[in-house]
Amino acid sequence: MKSKWMISLLSGVLLTSVGALRAQEPADAPPPPEAMGPGAGPEGPLGPRMEILGFGEMQPGKLVTGAPYSGLAVTETQQALSDGNTINRRVQANVFRDSQGRTRREITLTGVGPLSTAGALRTFVMIHDPVAKTAYVLHQDTKVAERLRAGRGGHKPAANLQGNFEARMQAEIANGTLKKEDLGVQTINGVSVQGTRFTRTIAAGQAGNAKPIVVTNERWYSPELQIVVKTVKSDPRFGTTTYTVTNVVRQEPAASLFTVPADYTVKAGAVRGRGGMNRNGGPGAAPAPADMPPPSNE
Repeated sequence: MKSKWMISLLSGVLLTSVGALRAQEPADAPPPPEAMGPGAGPEGPLGPRMEILGFGEMQPGKLVTGAPYSGLAVTETQQALSDGNTINRRVQANVFRDSQGRTRREITLTGVGPLSTAGALRTFVMIHDPVAKTAYVLHQDTKVAERLRAGRGGHKPAANLQGNFEARMQAEIANGTLKKEDLGVQTINGVSVQGTRFTRTIAAGQAGNAKPIVVTNERWYSPELQIVVKTVKSDPRFGTTTYTVTNVVRQEPAASLFTVPADYTVKAGAVRGRGGMNRNGGPGAAPAPADMPPPSNE
């Protein structure tokens, strides 16, 4: 039985990216800093959903050309519970990007919601073509390629969210709630990266907390490849999440990786239009898994 919440979440991530690409911001523009505000996490307003699916290197709305690469992206989260128990999650993704900006992600999940039962692994293949503004989720068990396309006006909510997020972040830096530090340049996994640390302090009583809560987030970004190579996020409420990209190869991936295999049947997926509604009238926004921490309200 397919995990509907995961397919919905994958579709939502891809559709947001496809819609936002209609604006096509300059390829040399740096990605937005980590979000430290409510409901947002690494990589902007998509927040922890992007992170837990191994999309840390992806910049929604950004077309990167002329910088092909492949690598292995791993996201690991450890959450300590008050009774001494721990929750561990791991997302592994083989990632590819060609000179045209097309991407492929082969995502393997463990310890995430119902997919983790009996230690079973679940793999999803996702192809995104920002030039054609199309995306596919490949279902390997049924040889079906679900074609996704952003509906009319689908890019506007993503653009508005990003703008609101950046404005709030700048306001928090100005009032001292959010601190930004330059960590300099390092070489991580053979890639030269620029480091930035964000520290956000949630004052006592702001979220019902007796003492201040300090959340830190480090990001290491490669200007050459225009990808995030490593992030380390520490939040005492949700644990520590580390994202790293290794085995980076700066070569053109095979063109066949970005096309639907000939023996697959292509079927249209839900179209998301205005207000985040899909074609059948249901909410377009993908639900978060039951064991994923909900957005904070501070």
